[in-house]
Amino acid sequence: MKTQQLGGLTTSAVGLGCMGFSQAYGPADDAFSVAAVRGALDAGITLVDTAMSYGNGHNETLVGRALAGRRDEVVLSTKFGIVRGDDGVRRDGHPSRVRAYCEASLRRLGTDVIDLYYLHRPDPNVPIADTVGAMAALVADGLVRHLGVSEVSPADLRTAAEVHPIAAVQTEWSLSWREPEDDVIPAARRLGIGVVAYSPLGRGLLTGALPAGTFGAGDFRAGDSRFAGDNLDRNLALVAELQRLAGERGATPGQLALAWLIAQGPDVVPIPGSRNRTRVVENAGAGDIALGPDDLAALERVAPREAWQGERRSFAAYRSGSHGC
Repeated sequence: MKTQQLGGLTTSAVGLGCMGFSQAYGPADDAFSVAAVRGALDAGITLVDTAMSYGNGHNETLVGRALAGRRDEVVLSTKFGIVRGDDGVRRDGHPSRVRAYCEASLRRLGTDVIDLYYLHRPDPNVPIADTVGAMAALVADGLVRHLGVSEVSPADLRTAAEVHPIAAVQTEWSLSWREPEDDVIPAARRLGIGVVAYSPLGRGLLTGALPAGTFGAGDFRAGDSRFAGDNLDRNLALVAELQRLAGERGATPGQLALAWLIAQGPDVVPIPGSRNRTRVVENAGAGDIALGPDDLAALERVAPREAWQGERRSFAAYRSGSHGC
């Protein structure tokens, strides 16, 4: 698989997002999840992404188990700043608690260093410079190698980079959700920061393989307007065109959607997630698909940005124009 650059990090062109092993898409089997992670490594994926909030620690423990004996094969990234408790979900980026969050993640992951440590969401009650300052101390002390931020405004991204080099910004980005192209992506490129695209398959929409009928218990797509009523019908019509183009190239629609992201620049790494080892290996295959100008133009014709319907649903996510830029 080809490689991409995230600041000073070199990773596989396709990474693995692990959230679905612990939340958001209904119940999961840990044994299948561990097999999926190991299948990703076998397929050449080197970026593995988790977070302390996914399953309230469960995800990091599972990922640590899956990487046992293979830790040196991966760029391991995790995140702090979203806290789940009996009182609900909140953001916490207070400098006094950053080290404790990091040390707890290290224990769950079974490692002595995190390659890429993100602030999962900015804390509205704490200046981002203060949070990143505490994160920088983790780098100085050897607990973390590189820093990242997730779902931030361009202004916050710039401020973070003034405190310490930022390797990557994580944002939802896909063929069907292109809002970051308005401001976050250009800001990252001005600063030399790589882009990690989560939900790069549109939360399953772009695979052309959504579950039949209604979404099951615990599946957060049930509350996402992109998957409801006329919006879904119109989006599926676009997916049908994506499937047609993918078939002409001998690829799956998911692979073509991932290849589209990779083609946006050498600083972009999508992190699709799947509990199915076969699907994970399929996704990894997108790293070997090279799209030329004609391919990209064809995708713009059949699935233009303005044709996709609905708004995303994501906790405390940045929206273009919502605050500082």
